[in-house]
Amino acid sequence: MTTLPARAGRRCHNVVNPLHSTVYFSPDFTAELGALGVEDRSTAYFAGRAAAFGRVGPGAVAASFYNFKYDLVAKALPAVWDTASPEDVLAARLRSVDSTLRRLLGDEALASDAMAEAARLALRATEACTRHARPLYAAHADLPVPQEPHLAYWHAATLLREHRGDGHLAALLDAGLDPVEALVSHTATGKGMAPKWILATRGWTQDDWDAAAHRLRERGLLGADGELTEAGVALRAGIEDATDRLDAAPYEHLGAEGVERLTELATGFVGTALAAGAFPADLLGKS
Repeated sequence: MTTLPARAGRRCHNVVNPLHSTVYFSPDFTAELGALGVEDRSTAYFAGRAAAFGRVGPGAVAASFYNFKYDLVAKALPAVWDTASPEDVLAARLRSVDSTLRRLLGDEALASDAMAEAARLALRATEACTRHARPLYAAHADLPVPQEPHLAYWHAATLLREHRGDGHLAALLDAGLDPVEALVSHTATGKGMAPKWILATRGWTQDDWDAAAHRLRERGLLGADGELTEAGVALRAGIEDATDRLDAAPYEHLGAEGVERLTELATGFVGTALAAGAFPADLLGKS
């Protein structure tokens, strides 16, 4: 087994994943789904990310997405499939990935040797991903790999994201955090989504948020000031360490040199995308 520097896999994930996520904040994605008749943003997101499952209902999506309120998911699924088939949604998503990356990175970057190399490295890492107990990864692993390097890189980033994410949910369950508690505690680290974005997109109310914060305070994980206590910091750190362990295989398979190179390439791409306004400026933070 390859020995990697501490947290090398996490650092690589942290720069590969954002380029995947750009599509769900892109006006191109909104336009493509709108052209299929899916005009509600929440419905478009659920359809776009869950289409790999086929004509799935709300139960499987609420379970595998974890931190969205079931009632919000049920408003979208399975009804959306009567408007747009999963196959049409997947095709529209890939078209929006293409146009989004062209806009954020430029045609020259997409055609570059660096992009082709990043795609090869990321796809090699996915060779060690496993399907068992990883529903979102497994569903996306059944999709074909696109031919164009930038789309292949995005596809590989999707597989790596969902593989880690599925493992992360197991760590959250083991830590005893329900969906809203997971959101509140993550936001309290300063690295999670800002509360206004969570409440606008996840289906939870301010009362739900406040009740979860109260439960965390009762467990000694959150202080009266909304900051994590020492125990809370330790819990969140333990969750990330457990996620690293569950997600080690792809990066060990790629090897230390490959992980370092993919991290370097991905850092350049995501830096360009961020500078081009890929995400809202107020997306992350504690307020």
